[in-house]
Parts: sequence; structure tokens; C-alpha cells
Amino acid sequence: MADSKIYLTDQAQVYLVTKGCPLELCPTAVLGKLSDSVLEQLTNVFIFVGRMATAAQEKQKAPSLLNFFIYNPTFGPKEGEEEKKILFYHPNEVEKNEKIRNVGLCEAIIQFTRTFSPLKPAQSLHTQKNRQFFHEPEASFWMVMVVQNPIVEKTNKDGKPAAEYQEDELLDKVYSSVLQQCYSMYKLFNGTFLKTIEYGGVEALKNRLEKFFHRYLQTLHLQSCDLLDIFGGISFFPLDKMTYLKIQSFINRMEESLDIVKYTAFLYNDQLIWSGLEQDDMRILYKYLTTSLFPRYIEPELAGRDSPIRAEMPGNLQHYGRFLTGPYDLSDPDVKFRFPKIFVNTDDTYEELHLIVYKAMSAVVCFMVDASVLPSPEFCRKLDSLVGPHLTMLASEICEQYNINRRISGSEKEPQFKFIYFNHMNLAEKSTIHMRKTPSVSLTSVHPDLMKILGDINNDFTRADEDEEIIVKAMSDYWVVGKKSDQRELYVILNQKNANLIEVNEEVKKLCATQFSNIFFLD
Repeated sequence: MADSKIYLTDQAQVYLVTKGCPLELCPTAVLGKLSDSVLEQLTNVFIFVGRMATAAQEKQKAPSLLNFFIYNPTFGPKEGEEEKKILFYHPNEVEKNEKIRNVGLCEAIIQFTRTFSPLKPAQSLHTQKNRQFFHEPEASFWMVMVVQNPIVEKTNKDGKPAAEYQEDELLDKVYSSVLQQCYSMYKLFNGTFLKTIEYGGVEALKNRLEKFFHRYLQTLHLQSCDLLDIFGGISFFPLDKMTYLKIQSFINRMEESLDIVKYTAFLYNDQLIWSGLEQDDMRILYKYLTTSLFPRYIEPELAGRDSPIRAEMPGNLQHYGRFLTGPYDLSDPDVKFRFPKIFVNTDDTYEELHLIVYKAMSAVVCFMVDASVLPSPEFCRKLDSLVGPHLTMLASEICEQYNINRRISGSEKEPQFKFIYFNHMNLAEKSTIHMRKTPSVSLTSVHPDLMKILGDINNDFTRADEDEEIIVKAMSDYWVVGKKSDQRELYVILNQKNANLIEVNEEVKKLCATQFSNIFFLD
């Protein structure tokens, strides 16, 4: 479903039609449990959403990646050396002269705009057919992403197809954030451009860029990008104090027993509970874990477990633990004990670490070890026997406590309000609009037009220094409310056709009272 989007009606039901054959009514719960691969295999899916359905004669083409390149203008300053500037170019099949011409054009645009804004040159360039985004992550290193505008294919009066480019559909801030994430993800696994050149020269940097972005760009699904990509936030798991203290105690004991561990992070149900990393490092690591690593190992949790008990564990302790990075099967004599390397604190101490990810049921603990120390087979077996049983027991307790809290609060019901919340101070993010958000699938419960309004409101907030509130009445009779208060942003979508401003404001106050009772929002 690479070029398809899923919209849900207010009753949370959709009709799917695949290759002209109607399928049965599909409830939200079923759609939410479908894997990304299944959703992507449903080709030519049309979802009818009442009056929001588009005309059958129109075919829509989602935004797509045209070019992606990285260059440094100082590497080829003389005429005839222009190709030396180019460090990476996608697609690679493009003729050399065209690569040089495109890079030269971007260089000229950036230099021209420096005349008017020396510290903040061009960030994007709008044309009829595409949009270019520029980012300078390190001094003189430029990343450029060229995105084709969405296309609506219509039939003109003569019956011939005509392409109409939707120039205003792309939000600059969304795709600029995607470009910045590309660099952050590269830096997490490869370090900075400059450090690579210091250790191995320009050719080493080119090889790393080619190896990383050749695979990473295939995971970019630009039609799924929205407001959450701007925030790049972290979803935190709600816990009571006692359970949180048990987790803190568990982490302290593990770090004391496994003395080579430098940093630890603890997640449950793809939500963060505790981290010893700096915020910006945890933010990008969290994105990698939840959108890339964890989806590879998704298994339905049945009867409170997702893997068999280890019969060899003494004392009848339950053990469902396993490595997600490193040795998949410790009993295999030929298993390899290799772990991915990550780079953190690159602006300060520049630390290179081994990333050990270990899972038991829905609980995941990440251990980070200094790269100079290679985790031995003995260490991995010790970690497995020590962490496995305790993490399994802790995961069961968290699950039990969470279910009790849900029953008490009544949060099992479908949320009455559609909202997105983000806190710039701790990067906390919460959304009842997104049923699932991965790079390949954006399963939202509202129409894309409303998502675009959210992006426009966020853009207005960026330009304003003071706290403010914006209320919009959409053409589809929905009300969209944005509140910015003390580094926090809240976006609410209400389906109340006959409501007035006062009633809408009262509904938002009710939401704040029920969902954010411990957070102060300015009225």
C-alpha cells in the first residue's frame, strides 16, 4: 500500500475494495492489528468516507522522492573539479553532467540567499512540479532532498488525461524535518561526516554514505509524513510510582551486575519508561527501535507471552527473554556475537557504543557498552540468564498493573476526542489520531485535509514567540483547535457541526481536565 492512504469514518469503520472485489466491513481493531506487509499488499485500495470521497474520475499520485544528494562545495572549488563536491547522489544512474548541474544549481541558490540572510540561507525551493529541501548538518556539508509534488490526474474536455500538480499540498516543515532525521539516523550509526574524514578520508565517507543511504532511502514513505515527523517525539508509558521504582531498581541491579554496561534504556509496548541517554540521542534511537527494529520481531502476544518457556531455567523461573540484536540463539555453536554500533554525545565526548537490545514479552531493555569492549559469549550468556527471568517477571507485573489502571480509568473505550499533544521540554508525545505510525503506513482516523490544517497551525505557532490559541472551522464542518502554552502544544479535532466558538472552547477545556489534569494550559 505504498501509494495508498487509509481513512476511517467517525464510526471507525471502512469499506475496502481490492482490485474491484468488495471485502466485508472492516472494523478499526482489525485494521490496527494488520502488519505493515499485509497492508502494503492490499493494492488499489479505495476507502469511501461519506462526503469526503474524491471523484471516481480523478486519480491521485502521492509525493515521491526524485533526488537525494550530499555535497561539500569546498572539495571541488576549481573549474573541472565539480564532481569532487558530490559525496552521494541518488539515484546513482543519473548522468554525471546532470548530477553536477543539479548540485551547482543548489549551490547557486544557497549562495544567492546568503546575500539576504547570511546565517539562515535557503531551506526550500518551490517549483510547479517539485520542491527542494536544503539542510546543512555540519559546516559546508549540504544535504538536498527533491520531492515531486502530489499529482491529480484528471480527464479534460477532449477526454485526454491531464496532470495537475498540487503545489500547496506539501508542508515545508514536515519534509525539512524528514531531511534532518535522515542525517540524525546516519549519525547514530556512523558518526559525523567530519570524524569519518579525519579517520579514513573522503573515500571512506563516500563508502559509508552509499552503504547507509542506499538502504535507508528505500524506507522513506513520504506520503505517510505528517505533524508527528515535525515533533520527532517519544511516547512515554504511563506507570504508577511503585512499578516505576521496581523498574529503576531492576536497572540499577543489572548495571551493577553487568559492569561493562554504560547506558540503559527500558521500554514497554514500544513506549519509553526510562533512559540514561541524553534526550536528542534517545529521540533518534527511539525512532530506530520503534519504526525499524521492533517491527521485524512483531509477534502476537497470546496468553501473556510471546515465546516458549526456557525449560533449562532452574527454580522453575519463567524465562521468555531473547536478543533482538546479537546472538539470536545462544544454543547454536556457530552463532555470531556481533552487535550494531551507535554514536552518541557527538557534540561533546563523542562516544561509540555497542547496542544490545534484549526483549521479554512486551518489555525491552537496551544495554549500551563501550565499543572498545567487545561483549563476549560468556557475557551474553550471563546477561541472558540474569536479565531474562527478572525482565519476564517485571513485564508480567507491568502488564497486570496497566490493565488494572485501564479498567479504573475506563480508557479501554474509544477516545471521545481526537488530539495530538507534544511537550518540547521532555519530548513527550501522545496521539489519539494515529492508530499506527510507521515509515510505511500512516493509519490515521481523520481526513488528510484536517492533518494539513494541523500542520498549518503548527507553522503559525513556530512564527509566534508568545503562547496562543488558534481555532479553525474546516469546510467539512469539523472544528480544529491548536493551543500553545509554556513549551507545550495541543491539537484537537472536534466533529460538532452546529457548535459555536464558546461551545468548542468548553469542549477543549473538558479534554484538558480529563486527559491533562496535571498540566497547566493558559486560557
